[in-house]
Amino acid sequence: MSKAGIRVVVVDDSALIRGLLREIIDGAADMSCVAVAPDPLVARERIRELNPDVITLDVEMPKMDGLEFLSRLMRLKPTPVVMVSSLTERGTEIALRALELGAVEIVAKPKMDIVNGMNGYADEIREKIRAAAQSTVGKTPMISVPPSHSADAVLPKHSRPLLKSEKLIIVGASTGGTEALKEFLQPMPADAPGILIAQHMPEMFTRSFAARLDSLCRITVKEAEHGERVLPGHAYIAPGHSHLLLGVSGANYVCELSQAPPVNRHRPSVDVLFRSAANVAGRNAVGVILTGMGRDGAQGMLEMKQAGAYNFAQDESSCVVFGMPKEAIAAGGVDEILPLREIAPRLLSWLHTKGGRATRI
Repeated sequence: MSKAGIRVVVVDDSALIRGLLREIIDGAADMSCVAVAPDPLVARERIRELNPDVITLDVEMPKMDGLEFLSRLMRLKPTPVVMVSSLTERGTEIALRALELGAVEIVAKPKMDIVNGMNGYADEIREKIRAAAQSTVGKTPMISVPPSHSADAVLPKHSRPLLKSEKLIIVGASTGGTEALKEFLQPMPADAPGILIAQHMPEMFTRSFAARLDSLCRITVKEAEHGERVLPGHAYIAPGHSHLLLGVSGANYVCELSQAPPVNRHRPSVDVLFRSAANVAGRNAVGVILTGMGRDGAQGMLEMKQAGAYNFAQDESSCVVFGMPKEAIAAGGVDEILPLREIAPRLLSWLHTKGGRATRI
């Protein structure tokens, strides 16, 4: 990578947002804003001239719809894109569509107090850009992201599994996870075990994301609510504002939400969900770790395996970012490594036989 670090082109019709994003990007030592563009037509020329590592893209743009520009970009010159979206309901749907078209990450644009709001998101914006630069859409080197709090900040490690045979599927994902989760969940039958999911995503997107998956899947997919019972044929998405934990109430598994501090820079954190599954489900849990940047989930998946769970990881070739699966594999918490399209069928087969041996490690 050049001396400038991650080279970013900012595309936004607002001069204020362009200026704020330039300041945020140039304020980091490992990235620089090499150009700004007020619309996709100007952006096209800047991208041709500068060949940036990452593009930040507004959703609704003059002269050409942002989604149409994104679609053309991914066909003609695939480049990692961080989408910047407003927090309106319509914007949320557009944001999810952008992810389907190939955008790597989402940053939620504040509706009010733009200057303070954007500056408050500065660290998040930089992390999203780093994740995008690491994605397989581009050809930039891997960038390590140091962990912050561990799952100890949310719940202690212990082993009190509920004495029952009901199986559960526990899933973690980050960058690229929106599409990966769709491919993982669509093959699930209506009577699949209850599924709990921690996906790194801004809080205003998780409800619409769950609704979109619900419309595409045979199982029911919804945003998790505190205290609700975990039912077969249902998948529960962690709200973007809270950690999701597996808990127990009487003889039932339930969803628990916590607003404890972020773990590994994230809330929801995959490590927190995985540890809770290790604590209360033990060998009744099956873990799945999908595409994502960083190491969130690696320690938790190891704890799940130590508690008796059987775990799957997405392989490098099918990941947008082979960060989280790679770290979980290195930690020793994974039993099988599979391409994304093979995980759900293999997991269902394993559950049907209630056993089996790892064949990919």
